[in-house]
Order: sequence, then structure tokens, then C-alpha cells
Amino acid sequence: MSMEARLADITTLDVDAIVNAANEELAPGGGVCGAIHRAAGPDLAAACAAVAPCPTGQARITPGFRLRARYVIHAVGPVWHGGHSGEEELLASAYRASLELARGRRLTSVAFPAISTGIFGYPLDRATRVAVGAVRAALADPGPVRRAVFACFDVDTLAAYAAEGVEVAAGS
Repeated sequence: MSMEARLADITTLDVDAIVNAANEELAPGGGVCGAIHRAAGPDLAAACAAVAPCPTGQARITPGFRLRARYVIHAVGPVWHGGHSGEEELLASAYRASLELARGRRLTSVAFPAISTGIFGYPLDRATRVAVGAVRAALADPGPVRRAVFACFDVDTLAAYAAEGVEVAAGS
């Protein structure tokens, strides 16, 4: 089992599945979600509509269409409301649900963005701690998923994962 963080455009990674930081409607949006929808092509929106809605803390899976990744796992993280509305458990649940879907498809590698840290406003340091803890615990269980990549949009995000003990990939 390996975890790595890399400065990367998640849509270009060569993994079995990439995770989309989705909204409950699984509709194309901005940020990571918008980038994934643009790269995958218009078929992704139709596939999302067929499996929507997706409650916060859960995930759905669709084909990757024009992406290098075979699948897109759409995980809905919480909107930050100050940390007293169950945000930590909902965020951890979104990561766990993503990995459960990957296991169900016998996938070996999954790439994650920093779920909920964009327009959902979750503080980066707190979100990173939750993400690393949830993924580390899930990967400790035997199963097909052996590699998790945290695709970092910028150097601050990469530094947050490094601070949590995640190995920074060469070239990042």
C-alpha cells in the first residue's frame, strides 16, 4: 500500500479512478469538478444524472469516458460550517465511500483531490488530516486498492499533505 502527494492536474493522472469533489446533484460545477467534466466530455454529465443524487458523505461511480482513468468516483464532501455540524465525519465518510466503490470494482489505484477545500470552504489543514487518516485506515485493510494519490492543485496543498507525513512524489 502506498500513499503519495503530487502537484498535478488530476484529470491527467494514469490511475484506475480519479475522485471528483462533487455536489449532491453530481452536476458539472467549477474547480476540480468542472475540470473533470470538461476533460471527460459531455457523456460524463449524462452518466452522473443517471446515478444522482448523492448525499453528503457518500459517493457514486461512473465511467471515465475521455479521461486516462477508467472511472470517476464522485464524492460529496461537506460544506464547512465551523466544524460543529459533523463535517469531519462526513468528510471521512466521503473518502471511505470512494475507496469502497474502488474495492467493489477491484481497482488498484485511486487519485483524490482535496475534497471540500474549494468552494465548500473546509480549512485545508483540517481537511488534509481527515483525508490522510481515512485513506490510511482504509488502505490498511486487505483489498485490491494498493495506491492512493493525493493530486494537489498548488504548492500549499502539497505542503499540507507533506506535513501529514504523506510522501511527496518526485517531480512535484
